[in-house]
Amino acid sequence: MVDPSIATAIMRVEADRLLRDPESFGFLFESLCTRDMRIYAQVNDGEIFHYRDKDNLEIDLIISLHDGRWAPVEVKLGEHRIEEAAESLMRLKNKVSTSRIGEPSFMMVLTGGRYAYRRPDGILVVPLGCLKD
Repeated sequence: MVDPSIATAIMRVEADRLLRDPESFGFLFESLCTRDMRIYAQVNDGEIFHYRDKDNLEIDLIISLHDGRWAPVEVKLGEHRIEEAAESLMRLKNKVSTSRIGEPSFMMVLTGGRYAYRRPDGILVVPLGCLKD
């Protein structure tokens, strides 16, 4: 769906119900983040991809700009899953041939949290609400 609010309207889901179902809420949040990141990427002559490999490493979003720059983004609704997301991002960075495709411009965990910060490992933790003009 283009906008996850359409899905909630069709299913007649109210906020209280979503709060009791964190898995569904997480899927809708990831859809919202994907939609927003796709808009930002397209404005910058780029695209969004999903990454999954044979070792079951999965990254929610890969931002790929046509000039060759790229960045992996993991989407996590709750702040308690940031460490898990950061581990996945580091696994990807250690796995890809950066001599061939270059270093990522940044690595980010996009959250539903309240605070933006840079972790000691360089990974950005950014609440969705910070992504605005």
